[in-house]
Amino acid sequence: MDAMSEAELLARCHRGDAAAWDVVFDRHYDAVGRFVFQLYPQLSHEDTEEICQEVFLSMIKNLGSFQGNSQLQTWLFRIAANKARDLRDRQMAAKRGGGQITISLNEEPASGAPPLDPPSAAPGPDAVLVSGESAELLRLALDRLGEPCREIIELRYFGDLSYEEISAALKLNAKTVSSRLSKCLDKLEAIARPIFSAGKNPFSPSNPRV
Repeated sequence: MDAMSEAELLARCHRGDAAAWDVVFDRHYDAVGRFVFQLYPQLSHEDTEEICQEVFLSMIKNLGSFQGNSQLQTWLFRIAANKARDLRDRQMAAKRGGGQITISLNEEPASGAPPLDPPSAAPGPDAVLVSGESAELLRLALDRLGEPCREIIELRYFGDLSYEEISAALKLNAKTVSSRLSKCLDKLEAIARPIFSAGKNPFSPSNPRV
């Protein structure tokens, strides 16, 4: 069954073939996970797993709406981008104060309770910031860029899709994809330059780390 065409595989999924669904998961789960991590490298492994599970649940519920105009993986990437963006927005809202519990620093811990700030073997905050700063600033620029430019850049550079795959997904011809992508990259650089400068980051989209 692993060697069957995507069209045949999806036809079996429509008929409720559990083995066909297993093949779909095996073919695409890891790729969706990599795509999510490349979009938001600051997300945890648990976050990425949660998003992947939501993506495939959404696929199961909405497979009837998939017309086959693009590859299934491209469709999954578009769902994943939306799911990842939603999770990130919720996390950022929580960091701004929503749902936080106030703890008094003067309050004595209960007997036998762990310290409020237990030691961790994870990298320190400075190391995390250094490694994640460029990705976060670029993500901020992409968010400000908005649609449809954000989608075409995400599919090309995070999903690693070819122009032909993007043209099928967005129902554009390949020349239009190339032209639009070039214009969108120019817009992204114009937005990113002051953001990277304000973030005191020595790297910019036109001057990447080598």
